[in-house]
Amino acid sequence: MGAEVNDPHGGEYSLDDQVGFLLRLANQRHTTIFQAHTLHGLTPTQFTALIRVAEQGECSQNHLGRLAAMDVATIKGVVDRLREKGLITIKPAPHDRRRSLISLSPEGAELIGPLREVGHRITQETLQPLTASEQRNLLKILRKIC
Repeated sequence: MGAEVNDPHGGEYSLDDQVGFLLRLANQRHTTIFQAHTLHGLTPTQFTALIRVAEQGECSQNHLGRLAAMDVATIKGVVDRLREKGLITIKPAPHDRRRSLISLSPEGAELIGPLREVGHRITQETLQPLTASEQRNLLKILRKIC
C-alpha cells in the first residue's frame, strides 16, 4: 500500500487539494515570472535547450531532446527556432550525415552567462514566498517525483 495523503475534507474531493491543480497553479506563477525576465524572447523550452547545449557541448538533436525532456517533434521545433535566432549552429555529423549536431553559435555562447543570471533571478522570485528550508525541501520533493 502507498502512503496515505492527508485529506482535510474527510474523503470529499476538493480541487484545491489536488496535486495536479496545485502544480498547474505553481507553473502558471513561474511562467509569468519567466516571461517578465526572459532575454531574447526565449520560451521556457528554448531557454532549457540552450542551457543544456551549454552544459553538454556539441550533441545530437535526439540527445539534446532527451537532456531537455522533450519529444522528437518538440525539440526539432525548438532547435529550428534557436537556429533562426542565431543562437545555435547545426551541422551534419561527420560519420552519419542523417544526424544533426547542435552547438552554440558565438552569439549563443555570449548569452549563456546572462541567461544563467536571469535563471537564478526567476527561481528566486518563484520561490520567494518560501523560507530557505522550504525552498530546499520543495526542490528535493520535486526531484523525487520527477
